Amino acid sequence: MTEEIVKSALSNVTYPGFTKDIVTFGFVKEISVNGSDVSVTVDITSSAPEVAQQITDEATAELKRAGAANVSINITAPKMPRESSSKGKNIAPQVKNFIMVSSGKGGVGKSTSSVNLAIALAMQGKKVGLLDADIYGPNIPRMLGVEEVKPEIQGNKVLPLKAYGIEMMSMGSLMEEGQSLIWRGAMIMKAIEQFLRDILWSELDCLVIDMPPGTGDAQLTLAQSVPVTLGVTVTTPQTVSLDDSRRSLDMFKKLHIPIGGIVENMSGFIAPDTGVEYDIFGKGTTAPLAKEFGTHILAEIPIEPAVRIGGDEGKPVTYAKPESETAKRYMKAAEDIWAQIEKINEEGGVDNMAIQPNTPPGVSACSTAAAPQQSTQSSGESCGTGCGCH
Repeated sequence: MTEEIVKSALSNVTYPGFTKDIVTFGFVKEISVNGSDVSVTVDITSSAPEVAQQITDEATAELKRAGAANVSINITAPKMPRESSSKGKNIAPQVKNFIMVSSGKGGVGKSTSSVNLAIALAMQGKKVGLLDADIYGPNIPRMLGVEEVKPEIQGNKVLPLKAYGIEMMSMGSLMEEGQSLIWRGAMIMKAIEQFLRDILWSELDCLVIDMPPGTGDAQLTLAQSVPVTLGVTVTTPQTVSLDDSRRSLDMFKKLHIPIGGIVENMSGFIAPDTGVEYDIFGKGTTAPLAKEFGTHILAEIPIEPAVRIGGDEGKPVTYAKPESETAKRYMKAAEDIWAQIEKINEEGGVDNMAIQPNTPPGVSACSTAAAPQQSTQSSGESCGTGCGCH
């Protein structure tokens, strides 16, 4: 037996839930060969015991098939995720934590960030779902390479699609390609609730939710339906984008959603031929905004051709090009987000009871149809529409 033979054998062991093997992922850390005795240390990202057991069984079988007599597989894994301590209304109780990814305006790379953050969390061992709640612009099926796949129906529930180790559901998976949705706010609100209640999500560590741009019915309905653990705002460095991002961050505060940070997208351009980074749209301009809201920049994501190619071809850069600078920054941002979630749960979690509606069902609390309350509120009080925000 040699180290090369061991690596070749282990390259046949696929990491559970993915199509890549444990060698390609870089999980094989140490190899010791003594004659026909082999000892291997595998550092995995999943805390699930069944994942460790499957890798141990398959690695042992492959090494013995390659000629090893005695095999020792040592698995190192992170601790099990903490149970959510959040309170309040939750129509999707099988999900432990909810991550709202929002933006003040469209076209800033919010869906790209949602996809790659979800995959990064899954690659770090979390059981992850991704909800494409951007009803009018559901692009995530294409970004995951499942744009032509229709979900299965089980009873009166819908099974989420699976890709790159995550579960996903999108309006784009339920309607014909190119079909437009001309819906009023009440229909959007109902759709958000059904995505949470009528999709057979697994027992998830977290559900990443890609929201429509802006601060409207969809955001309010989501926050009132489930206790959102963390909010992430995606922006670009230009001032016009930052103006809208300020509104998105203000929305998190009014809805009592902890702000997890800001993703500054299109932050510099990395030339594919030289690797040199250029500041086309500016870079780091988000820092003052982050300071204003007591948060920080999660990642400065550069423009890389691999990001565009990955989105168009259904091969997200974090999974398909893990060696790229963009993938590394998304992975680091995911680690940051999870550390914050753990801290929030340790400190008692979140509670959405303060923002429950006091308007009739089906009426948008922030629309003119809602009966306004007294208009003499001072700064920091309710907006007067009955939505519950203050």
